[in-house]
Amino acid sequence: MKTAISLPDAIFEEADAVAKRLGMSRSELYTEALKVYLQRYNREQILFKLNEVYPQESSKLDPVMSKMQFMSLQREDW
Repeated sequence: MKTAISLPDAIFEEADAVAKRLGMSRSELYTEALKVYLQRYNREQILFKLNEVYPQESSKLDPVMSKMQFMSLQREDW
């Protein structure tokens, strides 16, 4: 999809230089940069939601489940 955006001159020039160094078009650079930003944003949103839930819910481990998990680990000699 084509779209038009406005960028400050300094950002445009720096992005153009980076795209040339990487051997990619500006469109490819902007797409990759936006993907990274969206992934980080989505992770932050998930963390935000988890942080909202945990103060309301107990995070205490069930002792039986904890023991079962421990017993399922392979024994290692150190």
